[in-house]
Amino acid sequence: MRNHARVLLLIGSTLAVLCLLSGCATNSEPVVSPSEAVVLAGQTVQFRATSNGAPASGLTWMVNGTPGGSPTVGTISSTGLYTAPGTLPAQSVNVTVSHTVNVLVDEPSLPALVRFFNPSKFTPGTVTSTANPLVASYSLVLPEGATTEIQFGATTNYGLNTWTQSAPQNGGTVTVLVAGMRASTAYHMQAVVKLPTATQILDSDHTFTTGSLPAPAPNITIQQSSGATPAPGVEMLCLDLENGGSNLTGVVTDLSGNVIWYYDFGGVGLWPEPMKLLPNGHILMVVAPETAVSGAPPTGISTTNEIREIDLAGDIIYRITLNQLNSALASIGASFKASNFHHDVLKLPNGHYILLVNSQETFTNQPGLPSGTLVTGDELIDWDPQVGGPVWTWSSFDHLNVSRIPYGITSGSSDWTHSNALVYTPDDGNIILSMRNQNWIIKINYENGAGDGSILWRFGYQGDFSLPNGQAPIEWNYGQHYPTILSANSAGDFSMMFFNDGNSRLVNSSGTVCGSAGVVRCYTSVPVFEVNEYTKTAQVEMEDNLSPAYSLCCGDALVLSNGDFEYDVPYNISTPNVSYVQEVSQLQNPQLLWQMNINNQLAYRAFRVPSLYPGIQWTQAAITAAETAGRASK
Repeated sequence: MRNHARVLLLIGSTLAVLCLLSGCATNSEPVVSPSEAVVLAGQTVQFRATSNGAPASGLTWMVNGTPGGSPTVGTISSTGLYTAPGTLPAQSVNVTVSHTVNVLVDEPSLPALVRFFNPSKFTPGTVTSTANPLVASYSLVLPEGATTEIQFGATTNYGLNTWTQSAPQNGGTVTVLVAGMRASTAYHMQAVVKLPTATQILDSDHTFTTGSLPAPAPNITIQQSSGATPAPGVEMLCLDLENGGSNLTGVVTDLSGNVIWYYDFGGVGLWPEPMKLLPNGHILMVVAPETAVSGAPPTGISTTNEIREIDLAGDIIYRITLNQLNSALASIGASFKASNFHHDVLKLPNGHYILLVNSQETFTNQPGLPSGTLVTGDELIDWDPQVGGPVWTWSSFDHLNVSRIPYGITSGSSDWTHSNALVYTPDDGNIILSMRNQNWIIKINYENGAGDGSILWRFGYQGDFSLPNGQAPIEWNYGQHYPTILSANSAGDFSMMFFNDGNSRLVNSSGTVCGSAGVVRCYTSVPVFEVNEYTKTAQVEMEDNLSPAYSLCCGDALVLSNGDFEYDVPYNISTPNVSYVQEVSQLQNPQLLWQMNINNQLAYRAFRVPSLYPGIQWTQAAITAAETAGRASK
């Protein structure tokens, strides 16, 4: 018998060597996935095995080396379904699999680790710093089906919370970026965990002290009417450096004007034109360089111009550079080359980006234009990140008459369209584009990438809509910014609001321009229009006439969660070097409730966002309570 065993061992060893030399597909080491899981008592995990990239069969599943496992370490079926024991072991266990074709040469797979989550003995989370000194990273290990949110504040009463994040499939590490904290302040934070069993548990309390700002904060003052309660949220500010001011150009403040988040652009003189909070919790922005009157960057200013999607820590999740864009445009034979990203960018529900860029063409024999005029127009690109390139393009030169120039051209370069805002209309899959220098808001046949780019309508003076007697032409849009759809529907018969700067507003049917002798001075307004696409009619439903305020550029307007209205007045000629954001009770007979003054800096856009987390609202009272005490030494 001993000799017989030696012979079998020798045969097995020889076969093993032959397999190593020639390769045995049937006996190649299987790979188990997932490689790691975290489970509660009684919870199951489906493991799978592959060999040479294909599903493997004829296997023996083991837990800690025991085929089929056991009641103490968990059982596993012949198909790889692992079930955790009712009483959890003190240590994690290994799941492996092996071929059963030839036991003499078989080796088990590399182990998959199963960790156990005991609600009464789980490992506390960890809190670490990030590249942004105002943002903490909070991580903890959770079982599948569990969720967590982080509550934080200057005391253990906390007061604010992040959004809820789910454990990964099969369980594992969950990381939540905690943002919304003031500089140089000690904070407490604690994870609130909800298990799939509906049990709620609390992590231990952690402390985190924020760092200092890298530059002086913007010069902000607040006015709030006695007894007024502003709408919930925080202010997201896109600040230009035109009037000097702080180098912190992309910031979020609480309603008292304290900076609670900022973005470091990594270059001097860069600013967000604009930035937007996305449903996935990231922030999307056009990174733009500060430009001089001539259009060239001042000395020492970065020339970076690109699209970035970042997380709250400032890590770049996705970016599109100008060189990358133009290389992709050339590869599809596009008729234009982009000279810059500007003013706005969209991210659609399908993950595509709609890019707004400039391009230039020279016209020599165009009626109304001096010969050799270099005209700057606007182009749209549907950029699919999956293919890394454009899948649809649109050019203003293909669809508009270049001789229509409301602001006029005398010589040199023409800023012909100067588009400044994009709106996606989900009801019909089209795009609305605000063209400041045409005094038009147009709707483009996009049809979710299948449209021919034709202009469906032009809203404004000499466009496709009519206004009731007495409203035209003075109520039309002039140099407008930031149209928004207020109604539940975005097509057909809907409500639209915008910030009507009022540049060169026509005050009568004779074409008299505001500010002319004997007529009304120019002014800015915030109107809400009822727009009927079927009848091509429109009328003003309500309006706040901001006169004597007259903002020469920029701005936005929106409806807040409590029904109040907010608008950014960035360039009022009556308040030089001061931009201000106002919250009013209504547009008809408005009552001023809250005002933010931004000194020595132009606020291109200012948005009230509910918080730094989609779906979460922070009230002014909650923010104030969360910021009480805890100020660290500077």
